[in-house]
Amino acid sequence: MEDEVDRLVAAWRRERPDLDVEPLEVLSRVSRLARHLDRARRLAFSEHGLEPWEFDVLTALRRAGAPYQLSPGQLLTQTLVTSGTMTNRIDRLAKKGLVERLPDPSDRRGVLVRLTDEGRDRADQALAGLLDQERAILAELSSAQRGELAGLLRQLTAPFDNIPG
Repeated sequence: MEDEVDRLVAAWRRERPDLDVEPLEVLSRVSRLARHLDRARRLAFSEHGLEPWEFDVLTALRRAGAPYQLSPGQLLTQTLVTSGTMTNRIDRLAKKGLVERLPDPSDRRGVLVRLTDEGRDRADQALAGLLDQERAILAELSSAQRGELAGLLRQLTAPFDNIPG
């Protein structure tokens, strides 16, 4: 079965035989798949009235376990945004009734961000929708193939995930 990347690689090999274009065979497919995944994620989230960034914050809180709360600093670490961006996001989610700010009992000046029941329900529903979309994307692969692909991709992503700072 031929795909668009095969045609792209063949054209570059014809036009630039002096270059080794083999990385395109893998990384162009990863890039194209990422675009399809982004569309699927946006669809899954929009069906539950969420933007991707809202899902990221809500699910970070959901994964924390009961009582589903984290400090803004912990949310920064998990979502990789600046403190100003996180403050804005918390404000917007609080206005929608999806999170609430509470005083941090261990730090008189600090706050904790807690998922509301509505926020937890929306996060859970959006996650279920996302998993349906992702299963559809992976449907052509057997369980063994999915496991092998996950391992190979982990080899590529782990060094980026473990960079200090």
